[in-house]
Amino acid sequence: MVEAESARTEPERPAAGFAPRLMPALEAIGAGAYVTDAQGLIVAANHRAEDLLGRPAGELVGHDAHDLLHRGPQGQRLPATQCGMRQAFLARIPAQGGEEYFARGDGSLLPVSWTITPYDTGGRGADTLVLFYTLGQDPGAGSRPGRAAKTLSDFERLALLAETTTQLTSTFDVEEALRRLVGLVLPRLADWAVIDLITERDEVWRTAVVQADGDALVHHEDLEGPMPPVPEESLMPLSKALRGVASAVAGPDTYRDPPDSGITAEQHRLFEVSGIHSAAMAPLRSPRDVLGALTLGRTEESGAFTVADLPLLEDIARRAGLALDNARLYQRQRKVAETMQNHLLPQMPRVPGLQMTVRYLPAPDASQVGGDWYDAFTLPDGATALAVGDVVGHDLEAAAGMAQLRNMLRAYAWSQEGPPSRVVERLDEAIMPITDVPMATLILARVTRTDDGHWELSWTNAGHPPPLLITRDGLARFLTGGHGLLLGTGVPTSRPDDTLRLPAGSTLVLYTDGLIERPGHTLDDGLDRLRQHAAALAHRPLPSFTDQLLHRVHPPGLDDVALLTLRTPARAHSRPAPPRDG
Repeated sequence: MVEAESARTEPERPAAGFAPRLMPALEAIGAGAYVTDAQGLIVAANHRAEDLLGRPAGELVGHDAHDLLHRGPQGQRLPATQCGMRQAFLARIPAQGGEEYFARGDGSLLPVSWTITPYDTGGRGADTLVLFYTLGQDPGAGSRPGRAAKTLSDFERLALLAETTTQLTSTFDVEEALRRLVGLVLPRLADWAVIDLITERDEVWRTAVVQADGDALVHHEDLEGPMPPVPEESLMPLSKALRGVASAVAGPDTYRDPPDSGITAEQHRLFEVSGIHSAAMAPLRSPRDVLGALTLGRTEESGAFTVADLPLLEDIARRAGLALDNARLYQRQRKVAETMQNHLLPQMPRVPGLQMTVRYLPAPDASQVGGDWYDAFTLPDGATALAVGDVVGHDLEAAAGMAQLRNMLRAYAWSQEGPPSRVVERLDEAIMPITDVPMATLILARVTRTDDGHWELSWTNAGHPPPLLITRDGLARFLTGGHGLLLGTGVPTSRPDDTLRLPAGSTLVLYTDGLIERPGHTLDDGLDRLRQHAAALAHRPLPSFTDQLLHRVHPPGLDDVALLTLRTPARAHSRPAPPRDG
């Protein structure tokens, strides 16, 4: 993190006896972990860090962590000013990050998420703990140390909380967050973990009942399922936790009396079936609501929980509650956005003689849902209008702007006679005074059937990636004509059109930029990749062509994509001549 003095020829080694004192705590952490001193030199690292980094301790200890490990996505050395971990280290503040890279011993890159926390290990000044795990790794993998009979040390507690934060905040999937939570507490703190969640309908659902059996985690689905409602006045521990009143411990005598509610009866049954002798329970809270409760249980052989164990459990439950709340909000926003888009994106018209296929892939991130769209409809003169566009922005506002733009385009195209450029000129004039759309790109095309049975395409392009035309023999070229400014610039302009006759059996591809954009590559790279794969797939039936093109070209997990493909008949069929009089 901090560059070593230039005069130093050998890395400075930590004080004798220091690393051995740290190692038991570091080895108790399931993630990679290392400690640096005030100068940023690594003074200790656990075996998980050695395994992940492909470096023995001798190649880590005494070296500057920033210089040795931190890299950019292309493997380049990362300037200190661009390193979030380095900045947090210098500021002596806790921080976390994701999708960053460490250099492994063999020169390869390790994508990681990390947490950094300042910590005074005693008598050495300002030391720092760094936890990391790979983005492709099961965060619960690695060692699952057995729970020690003694109370966790301050350092072990800090490491567990840092690991909890790192693992739970790096996913927006509720089920995955719960799985990670269970892996954090079992068997380190307890023999059993039980998670009760309150649904959006205020019903309680016992979501997870998991037992630590050696190194294995065993799910007891027979003990999971719906629970009775939470009583408003009950003083029993789980009822209080589910109301958000307080954390509590429960022992053998807690459930001896007749139950005061259905939920207490279920908890009594859990104790009897599982053999739990002692339990600690804490609410799972969000900033607005109580989301549920976390229960940790121990058998008689493992010793009893005491009130001294509650602060750690509360800290874990607090972090879990925030992570679950974020995951629920993410999934709720995602569902709203996808529902909105599914209602806005239209069904394709049936045009005799033409095949048409569309695909839409939403972005994986709910905050990146938005403005890519397609449309196809029949015009009053019998021509077919095709449109693909992209509204600037990636949120629900962009999706709403897309709906405004699409509806206005339909209205102008239906009422406005003439080429596509005239329709788009009218649309561009109206965007700023009528809509909230900041800027947008668009291709509008007309497909008409000529008297000799061929199909003709005319189009205008407002700052959008060019259409791609592939003959049935696999010759592919981009249609670069008809290109003009994007929409919403406020600059009056006369827009061009272009026209061509579509070859028999040819395929037309209209798409949004999410299909061709890829980190670390230029748009020209993406266009070349699209052309290459489209040409290779020209012989496929249109649905297969479209699916395979999307699979081969679109980088998974990035932007949303709208893709519209059209194919003309293999042979032209002339229109029948009108009957003659007489």
